Amino acid sequence: MNFNSLDFLIFFPIIAVLNFVVPLKYRFIPLLAASYYFYMSWNPSLVFLILFTTAVSYFSGILTEKKPQRKRLWLIISIIASLSVLIFFKYYNFLAGGVSSVFSLFGASKDFTIEGLILPVGISFYTFQTFSYSIDVYRGTIPAEKNFFYYALFVSFFPQLVAGPIERPENLLPQLKAEHKFNKNDFCAGAEKMLIGYFKKVAVADIAAGYVNGVFNSPENASGSAVIVASMLFAVQIYCDFSGYTDIAIGCARIMGYKLMQNFDRPYSAENIKDFWARWHISLTSWFKDYLYIPLGGNRKGKTRQYINLLIVFLVSGLWHGADLTFLIWGLLHGIYRVVGMFTQKKRDGIYQNLGLDVSSVAVRGFRRFITFILVCFAWIFFRANNTADLGILLSKLFTDFGGTSFIGEMNITATSAISLILSFIVLSMLDRHGLSQKNGNSLSFSAVSSVYLIWAVLFAWMILLAGDGSSSFVYFQF
Repeated sequence: MNFNSLDFLIFFPIIAVLNFVVPLKYRFIPLLAASYYFYMSWNPSLVFLILFTTAVSYFSGILTEKKPQRKRLWLIISIIASLSVLIFFKYYNFLAGGVSSVFSLFGASKDFTIEGLILPVGISFYTFQTFSYSIDVYRGTIPAEKNFFYYALFVSFFPQLVAGPIERPENLLPQLKAEHKFNKNDFCAGAEKMLIGYFKKVAVADIAAGYVNGVFNSPENASGSAVIVASMLFAVQIYCDFSGYTDIAIGCARIMGYKLMQNFDRPYSAENIKDFWARWHISLTSWFKDYLYIPLGGNRKGKTRQYINLLIVFLVSGLWHGADLTFLIWGLLHGIYRVVGMFTQKKRDGIYQNLGLDVSSVAVRGFRRFITFILVCFAWIFFRANNTADLGILLSKLFTDFGGTSFIGEMNITATSAISLILSFIVLSMLDRHGLSQKNGNSLSFSAVSSVYLIWAVLFAWMILLAGDGSSSFVYFQF
């Protein structure tokens, strides 16, 4: 079930109403049932995976408190069990393909891959949530949750189940147990967030995807100029697609009275790569900082060790995103950006001073934002490439094929569609900065948001019906 589907437009209002009318003592029942129904709508047979991961991490937490002398053992069991599921379903064919390639070098024809192995949606997201819970209980920063059903709801809470944000137990678990009465301010704020998210997805991301796919799915027919334009449009697409999902998730939860963490903060206004990662996929960035970078030593063991730790974190981040060399290279490239940026920071600041430029001036900040955006767009080529063969073609075209300006024809861009996308992006920029708020900073009135949401829901349902419910999935469902 996609957020941008007719099914969800029926599903969500029903669950929202049940969230308010069912007594607090029993409210977890419809919410947990709805969350598992939401997850099973993709593939019912894979529900045992989330059940297994949930059960192992839950009992690990209980045993950590009951038998603290063996808490390291319980943590290891929890992480190995969950990690085994993640590795098998997400990385087995990638690893098996590598082994098969090694055998072929010695003349042996062996195929160790499993045909038809399905990647469960959201597995990386809910696995990381169980990791953070097990580690936090081990560290003693949170108590173990005694009620299995509340813990299962924390892992599977449907708004953020499939593509985040990756919630921490100390934020979400207490909210799941608290009383939530209908609140018009929460409704207005949530409806506003959902509207912005749907606009990002339907009016920007899905339109940009058509142009992007035309180049990345047929790189041999693209020119260098087309690759440049497509990489920039992909930057727009993936941001609007992923942050759009997050906005809808946060909006859904807020309408019901739950506050999920912020996951994006205008990342393309970043002035350097460090700033970009402080604004992009914030829940994942903070997760890696707290559970990988700091335990590795962070910046406490000298510059060389800090550089190595950063490279490790970004390599793991690339691997988290997908089982392909393209993702590993993408992660490594961002790690190199960070290390080079730290290594040259003083020298770059010195150059600005020698030129008599104020580093806080609008011109310098604008230049830094431009360079950061170009670096991010270049890295997105590695992220979006379908495979390493296509990546080689794309990079070759990027640096060699500038024989013409045919990218408009290659990407099937018409004047009308181009204008539509530009206008949508302008509106998006305003929404990202100001939301739907009035000039005085107050949110739209309850009646205004209700009317807008109702009108939008009717129009969106109508569009889906015309399209035969062919709504596109969100990009991060594959992770």
